Amino acid sequence: MSSPSGQKPALKSAGSGQSRFQVTEVTELGPVTSGERTSGGTDGTTGTTGSKGSAGGEESKGRFSVVKFLDSGGIGTDASDVAQNGDTVRSTGSHRSSASGHTNISDTHSNTYYMRTFGHNTIDAVPNIDFYRQTEAPLGDKLIRPTLSELHDELDKEPLDEDGFPIGEESTLAEEAAAKEGTKEQAKGGTIKFGWVKGVLIRCMLNIWGVMLFIRMSWIVGQAGIGLTCVIILMATVVTTITGLSTSAIATNGFVRGGGAYYLISRSLGPEFGGSIGLIFAFANAVAVAMYVVGFAETVVEMLNDVDALMTDELNDVRIVGTLTVILLLGISVAGMEWEAKAQIVLLVILLAAIFNYFIGTVITMESKEPKGFFGYKAAIMMENMGPDFRDGETFFSMFAIFFPAATGILAGANISGDLTDPQSAIPKGTLLAILITGITYVAVTVSTGSCILRDATGDHNDTSSVSDLNCTDAACTLGYDFSICKEGGCKFGLMNDFQVMSLVSGFGPLITAGIFSATLSSALASLVSAPKVFQALCKDNIYPGLHVFAKGYGKNNEPLRGYVLTFCIGLAFILIAELNVIAPIISNFFLASYALINFSVFHASLANSPGWRPSFKYFNKWVSLAGAVLCCAVMFVVNWWAALMTNIIVLALYVYVSYKKPDVNWGSSTQALIYNHALTHCLLLTGVEDHVKNFRPQCLVMTGYPNARPALLHLVNAFTKNVGLMVCGHVRTVSRRPNFKEMSLDHARYQRWLLKNRIKAFYTPVFAEDLRHGAQYLLQATGLGRLKPNTLVMGFKNNWSDGEMKDIKCSEICLIAPSPDELLSSHEKKDAGMKDVVVSVNMLGKDSEDSNSFPPSLITSAQNSPLILRETKRSAKPLSLTDQRLLEASQQFKKKQCKGTVDVWWLFDDGGLALLIPYLLTEKKKWKDCKIRLFIGGKINRIDHDRRAMAALLSKFRIDFSAIYVLGDINTKPKKHNVLSFEEMIEPYKLKEDDMEQEAAERLKAEEPWRISDNELELYRAKTNRQIRLNELLKEHSNSAKLIVMSMPLARKGTVSSALYMCWLETLSKDLPPILLVRGNHQSVLTFYS
Repeated sequence: MSSPSGQKPALKSAGSGQSRFQVTEVTELGPVTSGERTSGGTDGTTGTTGSKGSAGGEESKGRFSVVKFLDSGGIGTDASDVAQNGDTVRSTGSHRSSASGHTNISDTHSNTYYMRTFGHNTIDAVPNIDFYRQTEAPLGDKLIRPTLSELHDELDKEPLDEDGFPIGEESTLAEEAAAKEGTKEQAKGGTIKFGWVKGVLIRCMLNIWGVMLFIRMSWIVGQAGIGLTCVIILMATVVTTITGLSTSAIATNGFVRGGGAYYLISRSLGPEFGGSIGLIFAFANAVAVAMYVVGFAETVVEMLNDVDALMTDELNDVRIVGTLTVILLLGISVAGMEWEAKAQIVLLVILLAAIFNYFIGTVITMESKEPKGFFGYKAAIMMENMGPDFRDGETFFSMFAIFFPAATGILAGANISGDLTDPQSAIPKGTLLAILITGITYVAVTVSTGSCILRDATGDHNDTSSVSDLNCTDAACTLGYDFSICKEGGCKFGLMNDFQVMSLVSGFGPLITAGIFSATLSSALASLVSAPKVFQALCKDNIYPGLHVFAKGYGKNNEPLRGYVLTFCIGLAFILIAELNVIAPIISNFFLASYALINFSVFHASLANSPGWRPSFKYFNKWVSLAGAVLCCAVMFVVNWWAALMTNIIVLALYVYVSYKKPDVNWGSSTQALIYNHALTHCLLLTGVEDHVKNFRPQCLVMTGYPNARPALLHLVNAFTKNVGLMVCGHVRTVSRRPNFKEMSLDHARYQRWLLKNRIKAFYTPVFAEDLRHGAQYLLQATGLGRLKPNTLVMGFKNNWSDGEMKDIKCSEICLIAPSPDELLSSHEKKDAGMKDVVVSVNMLGKDSEDSNSFPPSLITSAQNSPLILRETKRSAKPLSLTDQRLLEASQQFKKKQCKGTVDVWWLFDDGGLALLIPYLLTEKKKWKDCKIRLFIGGKINRIDHDRRAMAALLSKFRIDFSAIYVLGDINTKPKKHNVLSFEEMIEPYKLKEDDMEQEAAERLKAEEPWRISDNELELYRAKTNRQIRLNELLKEHSNSAKLIVMSMPLARKGTVSSALYMCWLETLSKDLPPILLVRGNHQSVLTFYS
């Protein structure tokens, strides 16, 4: 027997360290005898493994058997549990084979899964629909195909017995009989599903043939005339047809679950639009319940009035009858979808009988009906009623507003999409056919009423006239009646005055009344079911957290009982208005907004050109859908401009709320596809545009390691790149064992989410390398896309660099403090003209600290390998130490808003203006707005005023504001003696000391440890060393209270300056200072004063 489809093999049991699959030799099985084992399928039947019919019938359903392996501790328990629709099958052993030569042998005790594919012993899977299901798919369980790593792994083998089963394991017939019985019991409790006729066509027709058909259609014809009423019907039909086509396209683009319009829009446009429209669409359906119930109540009250049996007055009687009716409908809905569907069929039969009864009545003329305005089909009446005769302030668009809700039933079938057998086929067929049938019906009723019935009639047999005596100007006169008194008002019959005129025309009046009852109650019932279903789907997605209480369903059909109660309350509130003409325009705009977004969804999805947009319904066009969306929006404002404005404000407010909350859902919406399209298009456009100095922006590769390991560095760079330039968090990983792709992907996703959660606009890019230098090289060469590539390298300064091993110091110097890209690239690689370099040295302890090297080495070292996560808690069990407290404060210093202060720019060397551009971008941000730029430049004592004016003129041309310019004429003054002695002590461990050894030994030591400082090198760069010491003195004197210091970074000549000496320069320069940013560009302009 073939393997049943829709079942999930338990590939590895809990606590098992074995592979998910175990493959062993399987010999070809001989002819199957009647005594061989049988297996329970998903339909609860049994059959032999050799049954050709069974194998052939199951061929297309799948190839995998399902085995829920037992835990090792549960061997003695009852293991006969089989579920329907791909749920678990438990047995101690099972054997499956199919006609395709695919044999599966499963064993629960050893947690193995044996398989033969195409006659070979392999675990490689053949194509199967169950691999593509979602985890929560209702039509079958999801199968898990073997991963590539499992296919590559060497699999253990376990012998089989001569029958092809694991040794010592055999299932019993009793267990399989129990499995069969379990399947049958499960099958009895299936959910109720509807086809396209019962689920969509009937439901849509009943909802469209609503209250308007019998008690408002004739009045609209009287007001607008036959011609304009047909235009109204045509406009509504165009809107609904385009929307129906769009609905069909979305519904056939994959499996559709419950939720109707909300589900279609949210899965297409995303949760923002879906969440906003889903809420108002559910509300509109709830209000529609009130509209239909009030229509029903009006009819009942008029009948009571005719027999003089009113309870109070007409308005309050409408409220009383409406309340009782909605309570009855709630009871039918709560009883379940099956009862509701049966009620709909009964109501449809009554409704169809009433419609046919009306058309039969139009050809049966009776003299007794003539005084009330009915004369049968007359050309004179038709011509008189062809044009409009608007009264009581009514207009064409007010008529459209009142009629349009009658056409809004097109989504009645889609709204219960979760209860349809095949939504993809049912929704298009049922919806479009319902629009066609009901549209023809409305036009036929319009023409017939306009051709048979006068606008005004007195109902008095004595109001006759003589055609020969008078000059007749109206149809009544030509037919022998004089109804001219009606011009003064007070007439109770005719199209304009009698809402129940169709009862007068019909062959059997009470049947029309039954039709009114049927139309109103069926539409109300459909809306009462639709609103909770849509609302339940919305609440299940948890778009609005406070509404999750309404997501709970009850019974086998998951009925939203809480939603029914909420819809009942909303409907009851609007029933108390008791004015049909007031309620109808309220929901017109809500439905139109829903239709507009459904049409826009199709246009958007087609425009995004996503490979996943493959609707099987082909009769749609994206431009037609766009036109439909625009038409819906236009009609909204034409019908009622203030209601349209209110609707748009509500949708926008809900959209902003959902966008702000950012629900954790990913539905593969067309919004994502379009964003990708735009990003790709613009990236390609950028590649064809040469860089220009006016458009230069720092695109930073920040060597953060894990993004949360160096928060101060991250926040500082984010401050001047946010919404301006690219920021990439580079992470060089030097672990001995490289993780597999899955681990890397999970790591990448986790830290990218961390960046998004903390609102840091950056990308996380890890790379594996032998050491930090090579990792930085890889990142510089490979990171980015087109023009979106880093042009600025940012690194943190390692405060405790002197505590590490000598080789680590060398690595840190080469990789962390590289002054130009040439240092990071191989000698034969040409430097990119657009590459800039920034080295960041942040003294985390601040100016009041003791020594910047007083950090425990473990803090920084551990941060190199794993994230240092500092969490703020309301109550700490153990207070932080002073060092940890200072570290925490320092890590958050650039995250908070900076109070008033200065950003001191020491622009000592012109490297292209990068040292000036970064402080400008920084102070433009909100957090740094209160900080002013002070500029420090070098100069001569006798030219201080001249240099200050020249620099002020340059800054003015650059349009960069500054608070002060200081010209330092004493940079070359000798540093203080004690500072020179401190520097000598710092470099002492790194000296080569060649005078104390022979020349050959000195050369050998220098070759082994090139970072050592020779006496010749120290003497050669004595002046530069003194300048770094002197600059530190000046920095302490002028910038000790600055919020940030930005300074030109000293340049180390390649091959002549040892790494230890350069590190000592940087250490001396930045010692005991506020946070300092050392910047060195590649000496190409990044600022210009030309327009």
